Amino acid sequence: MAQRSSDARRHAALERIAQIRDRIRTIERLCSGTLLRRTKVCGKPECRCAQDPTARHGPYYEWGRMKGGRLVHRMVSPAQAALLREAIANYRTLRQLLRAWENETVKLIEAETEDS
Repeated sequence: MAQRSSDARRHAALERIAQIRDRIRTIERLCSGTLLRRTKVCGKPECRCAQDPTARHGPYYEWGRMKGGRLVHRMVSPAQAALLREAIANYRTLRQLLRAWENETVKLIEAETEDS
């Protein structure tokens, strides 16, 4: 009976790992970091942005990420920001999927070595 339950757990873990792999295969763009949307005040006292927060200049997009152990910031266009938004979300999803894969691997190892 213990053999059957460990076989069932092993099969279930392998099935969940296959589902995780299938989800990973669908990811195209992948990028770490954060994307900031900023508006700015130009500093000219006669400009509308000085009095009205809704009249600020922008939006401007800034991408921050770690590169070579250092935090690097870069201004990006709105089109690049849209692609980066997707790539960053994919990166976070991938990290969750890898954690799930790791958990399923632990279950698989436990089920496979339970008989020994």
